[in-house]
Amino acid sequence: QVQLVESGGGLVQPGGSLRLSCAASGSIVSIFDMGWYRQAPGKERELVAVITSGGITNYADSPKGRFTISRDNAKNTVYLQMNSLKAEDTAIYYCNADMRTGLGYVNYWGQGTQVTVSS
Repeated sequence: QVQLVESGGGLVQPGGSLRLSCAASGSIVSIFDMGWYRQAPGKERELVAVITSGGITNYADSPKGRFTISRDNAKNTVYLQMNSLKAEDTAIYYCNADMRTGLGYVNYWGQGTQVTVSS
């Protein structure tokens, strides 16, 4: 059984920071791209940032310059450091990963973690 477990969400004031973590566990052979997506109320899920196994990153325009994605391949973990948070960053944040597991090549989603930016 393979799973992605996110942590680190919560309530923060505008201008504040949060760090999200997502750990992959289970029968994993290898992990390729890992990324963060978010879904605000009434909106579609959107890409926030993605990182390849080699560390190449790509960001959506909105968080660019404020968010940093990183990963620790030894721990099968991806992080999202979020600085200068704005009210419009409020959303459920989901971790995503392309993995080779005992079942073959599969794309997995985490359960999501709530981030609320409010004074």
